[in-house]
Amino acid sequence: MISTRSLFVACATLIGALSGISTSAAPNTDAGDWPKQAVTLVVPFAPGGGTDSIAREFAQELSKSLGRSVIVENRGGGGGSIGAARVAHAKPDGYTLLFATSTFATNAAWEGSKAYNPRADFTPIALLGSGPLMLVANKNLGIDSVSDLLKQIHDKPGTINYCSAGPGSINHLSGALFQQKTGTNISHVPYRGSGPATMDLLAGRVQIFFSTMPTMLEQARAGNVKVLAVTTATRSSLFPAVPTLDEAGVKGFDISTWWGLLGPAKLPADIVAKLNAATNKITGQALVRDRLHTEGATIFHGSPADFRNKLNTELAMWQGVVQRINHK
Repeated sequence: MISTRSLFVACATLIGALSGISTSAAPNTDAGDWPKQAVTLVVPFAPGGGTDSIAREFAQELSKSLGRSVIVENRGGGGGSIGAARVAHAKPDGYTLLFATSTFATNAAWEGSKAYNPRADFTPIALLGSGPLMLVANKNLGIDSVSDLLKQIHDKPGTINYCSAGPGSINHLSGALFQQKTGTNISHVPYRGSGPATMDLLAGRVQIFFSTMPTMLEQARAGNVKVLAVTTATRSSLFPAVPTLDEAGVKGFDISTWWGLLGPAKLPADIVAKLNAATNKITGQALVRDRLHTEGATIFHGSPADFRNKLNTELAMWQGVVQRINHK
């Protein structure tokens, strides 16, 4: 006969075991006590660049909002894929986040990654803002408009090259999209970053650049390059006299660079909501808001679903561009 004491011990053991299974299968998702420790913000580029600078200002404000340290961790390389993989494989507890840019989508479309799936392995949290690229030309080229550029490409084949920050960068794929929409053929010259690409553009070794605005802003203001157009559907408030590519005759051209916050897949919804609210608040405050405005960006306040929709749309669009490149 089983004694009352033995039955009690057996039941207690079973309850303890079941409790352990429940805890491991469904971790606590109450954001009320999150974060309990420092949060790591992975920047998938080397220190010192424009993205790194914006990320550090954002991290400073996010730290204030969360009441915990937000530590910037630079994981450059692979066009941003090394840093992205770091976050894709992190525990989905809100302590490892990715400061993503538009390169997240272009690089995924260009080369893909066996280390992660850009759709399935991340949780979109918030979009900070977005801004146009500028189509700029070497000032000694004698080209003052997009129509001038297209005429020279047609009349003098092989005389126009465009530079980029590397294969799969937004500069690279924007140039490819331009060719696809205009039916032109211009050579792509990739560099290891926007800095050396800019230097060769200024020197005349390459002729045009689909540059992010932070990269080329001071050169454009100083008159060291000719700004032919911006790539978004609306004009830039920093260069109101410069037409959009759509206005210049390249219909339907609407490309922007952006900054956003991603986490690993299966990040608890309440932590996502807390981070989204904090990000929307931060982009309305002076430090990050003014920084993005000075770089020609438009601030974005929206939901995680809004950001997910933008990501999915961009991934599909850039994958289409890459497929057309590969099928030439």
